[in-house]
Amino acid sequence: MKLSIADTARILFPYFAENFLEQVKSIWFIVVYLIAFQILVLGLPIVYAGMIGIGLLVVAVGLMFFMEGLRLGLMPLGEIIGAVLPRNSSLPIILTFAFILGVGATFAEPAISVLRAAGAGVRPDQAPLLYSLLNDFSGQLVASVGVGVGCAVALGVLRFFYGWSLKLLIIPGVLILSGLTLFMHFDPVTNPILALAWDCGAVTTGPVTVPLVLALGVGVCRIVGSGESKNAGFGIVTLASLFPILAVLLLGLYHYGADDYYGQPNYQGSAAVADAQSGPQGDAAGDNTASITQEEFQEFLADPRADEDYAIVFQGGDPVLKDGEIVLTDPTVVLQKIPDERPVMVGDQQWDQQKSIVDTFRQAAIEAARAIVPLCLFLFLTLRFILREKIRSLDEITIGLGFALGGMCLFVIGIALGLTPLGSQLGSNVPGTFAAITPWGMQGVEQPLFESSNTGKIIAAVFAFFLGYGATLAEPALNALGNTVEKITVGAFKKKLLMQSVAFGVGMGIATGVLKMAYNIPLAYLLVPPYLALLFLTWISSEEFVNFGWDSAGVTTGPITVPLVLAMGLGIGSNVPGVIDGFGILALASVGPIITVLFIGRLVARRQAREEMEAEAAS
Repeated sequence: MKLSIADTARILFPYFAENFLEQVKSIWFIVVYLIAFQILVLGLPIVYAGMIGIGLLVVAVGLMFFMEGLRLGLMPLGEIIGAVLPRNSSLPIILTFAFILGVGATFAEPAISVLRAAGAGVRPDQAPLLYSLLNDFSGQLVASVGVGVGCAVALGVLRFFYGWSLKLLIIPGVLILSGLTLFMHFDPVTNPILALAWDCGAVTTGPVTVPLVLALGVGVCRIVGSGESKNAGFGIVTLASLFPILAVLLLGLYHYGADDYYGQPNYQGSAAVADAQSGPQGDAAGDNTASITQEEFQEFLADPRADEDYAIVFQGGDPVLKDGEIVLTDPTVVLQKIPDERPVMVGDQQWDQQKSIVDTFRQAAIEAARAIVPLCLFLFLTLRFILREKIRSLDEITIGLGFALGGMCLFVIGIALGLTPLGSQLGSNVPGTFAAITPWGMQGVEQPLFESSNTGKIIAAVFAFFLGYGATLAEPALNALGNTVEKITVGAFKKKLLMQSVAFGVGMGIATGVLKMAYNIPLAYLLVPPYLALLFLTWISSEEFVNFGWDSAGVTTGPITVPLVLAMGLGIGSNVPGVIDGFGILALASVGPIITVLFIGRLVARRQAREEMEAEAAS
């Protein structure tokens, strides 16, 4: 039966429309909320609105193809391996596969591309080690995150084999991370990398890693006799968010000890990169001027006024104190350009309006291929040559992999054009509620929206809370987790209650992150106490609540939330004096839902026990 192009389009349209609307549902609230806050509360227009709108459309289309590609291509391969590998292979081979799977899945995560570009606005003189990790050692940074996830997946599989309690892995892990955090907090060189390391834990648990490692975990549980266990598959996501933190902290300590970061004797970084970063902003010696271009000079000749972009410097002359004033006779007046210290999320080349669209697509395609192709090859070779399994529905899987590649390519472009400028624009303008700012992409200075800075900071925190709350409820993975938890607890922990608990925790975490920047509070003071409290909650909670409680943090860091919140954080950090970066919000957004879920879980467990006692007494 032959179909015309029109008939084919008519058949496929409902299929693609449904998937497209699913992605729109996951991002519409965030976009509308951010735009409404900037226009209605801050009273500022959206700069580059047309470009942002196109970018958001491209993000939705890219995610549609990417998620469908995962369903058709990567997930079937992962599920087959998860079912066959534990049955046909020895434990060392399974652990090796689990490690490589974790590394490959991390590189394929859409949000990892945001991490690669997050260092463009860090000044080397303010945070030399952080600058070097994000620029000179960016490849090592991503690799260390991948190694951390790989170790976590291998350990999670080993846990299923031996039936270890998740508590016995979480408690020592959190104690080690808390100790390292406090140790590095008191050193001014290592302190700035703490927020980056803790944020890396949130970046890893996305739409690629979670389904693949869960498929492997469930397969292992079935083979070792715990396939019907209530906790089958849980726990790996938790470990995959903790181990990357440790890996990044250790990477930072290694380079700190090697003295090979920016400004140190063994520094071998690219001089061009360092100069490009420090040139317009001033070098490490404290130069706070930038070069005035010929175009800017002509603008000054046409309108010779010194505005807030210039510093007035007097050279020479004869100063005299007269009638309470300094009188300077015959000086040379020099106007020096004040550098723009605003961090940016993407490189200048991605913002170049003259850049060819073909070059943009080529770069995005290369990045997508680097992320997807190695993981696909690894899964295919494992099935074909190690497990010797015949791959069924090869044509469908091939189409899925094509969708995943194309979707990732479009997603990367949409991030650069839509989510990044929207997030950084909002983040840069949010401090306008409590401080004088130069609005993102504009000229001039806007005075604080509220006379009381504390009032303005509270308003900014309230904005952040509802952003996190609404964005979390829109995450499709949270809905799936709610169904699973309600089934596991036999209806005791309702799906709606879990979703509200997680969303409230994320909202509180993001609000705390904004207050951290507004008041310039060290991250260790906000992160270590909650995690120590979590150790107590973990110890007194049942195993099933610990498993899905800790895993609940993984559903809060989707492909939309991570780049948007990271961009917003860097934007806020750019306009708050004393803040050198915008990391840390994701880390606080991850710890919040674990606390709320475990706390509500304790209440649910107590109510359940009371009802059982009453039922026994009545009988």
